[in-house]
Amino acid sequence: MDVSGMRDTGENAINTLCFVIAALASYAALIYRLCQVRRSRRDSVHRVLVVTLLLQCLTFTMGVLIVKSGSFLGVGNLAILVMHLSAVGSGVSAQIILLRWSAADEEAARKARYWLIAGIALTVFLSALFFVADGPRRPASDFNSGSDRPLVLTYLLVFTASQAVPCVAIYRQCGPYARMTDKVSLRQALRLLSVAAVVLFLYCLARTASILTAALGIDVGVWTVAPTVLSTAGIVILSAGLTISSWGASAARLLEWARRYRSYRALYPLWRDLYESSPDIVLEPPGAAVSDLDYRLHRRVIEIRDGWRDLRPYIDRTAGAAGGAAAPGVREGVGEEHRQAFAEAARIRQALDAKRTGTLPDHSEDAGGSDDRDTGNFTAEVAWLTQVASAYRRLNGAGREVPPGLPPSDRAGFSPVPP
Repeated sequence: MDVSGMRDTGENAINTLCFVIAALASYAALIYRLCQVRRSRRDSVHRVLVVTLLLQCLTFTMGVLIVKSGSFLGVGNLAILVMHLSAVGSGVSAQIILLRWSAADEEAARKARYWLIAGIALTVFLSALFFVADGPRRPASDFNSGSDRPLVLTYLLVFTASQAVPCVAIYRQCGPYARMTDKVSLRQALRLLSVAAVVLFLYCLARTASILTAALGIDVGVWTVAPTVLSTAGIVILSAGLTISSWGASAARLLEWARRYRSYRALYPLWRDLYESSPDIVLEPPGAAVSDLDYRLHRRVIEIRDGWRDLRPYIDRTAGAAGGAAAPGVREGVGEEHRQAFAEAARIRQALDAKRTGTLPDHSEDAGGSDDRDTGNFTAEVAWLTQVASAYRRLNGAGREVPPGLPPSDRAGFSPVPP
């Protein structure tokens, strides 16, 4: 069995997958930004951002090509050179974007010129060194894994250093400016860029270690893929950081909608049994549509509270937290709020059973609110009722009989169809 051949195949597969993921992230960010060209055509930052994402796309497209083919346009290892030069350009343009975000116009323009000049000089130097080192005729492994050839080794170390310097500069600027800015989207972008800078700097360290161990003839095994994995992770985070200012608010709204929908679903078992006990709590016929989710969630919370209040004559005041602590499903060491949720769920279940049988406790809850919770904060109210509903479901199990008279749209209590 050729173990080394199997390892090489596995490494190529991982490298290809990582390059594809990074390329897809870059193309997705580029397409998203291109869709906003008409709106931002006069914004110089947007133009630089598009250039940055184009260079990222070119970088990782070349990465995929390197794994699949040894040449580009008929020139050996040219894809490697193009990939490296694109990466240099991408790092420089990302730094220019950050300067435009964080510095005054004159200062940003002056520092951007320095970075642009440095990027052009580095591009010329790496291109010259590549051809002087006879790059087109060298094995591709010399540039991928490392080489003991002095010129190739110098080329690789200079390229890696060119990637590390922008990472340090970006990280040093992002932290202070993220704390200074009042704009939420910009603060989120700067924080993501800080994380990307750290991950990409770790890539540079791993890449340097890989180059030096290869030059010394040390086999590090599967760890040779570590730089590619770190590079992919960094680029995905970087792409998110460069574009979050335009999609962050929409994503936040979507996450909030998903959170409310989960709460709406989680409240159903409790609402269903309260509805069975007190059908009058529902002012409108129950339905399956969730197009107006906020309204339906508010209605569900109100109806649960109304049904809970109707049970007050059947709630035994003497059945307190002990009932919840001893209830099935309450583990040792859980938080006090979790115990309280199980206690309330146990009291509701007991009250529903008492109402079905017409049994009134000696000491009932006959006045005041349903518990001592502050219901003025709707978000906190939903969070608390969701905990109670979850505890109630665990106490009752999922096999409850469907209440008589419940519309077909609400009969699948735990089905994928939203009640």
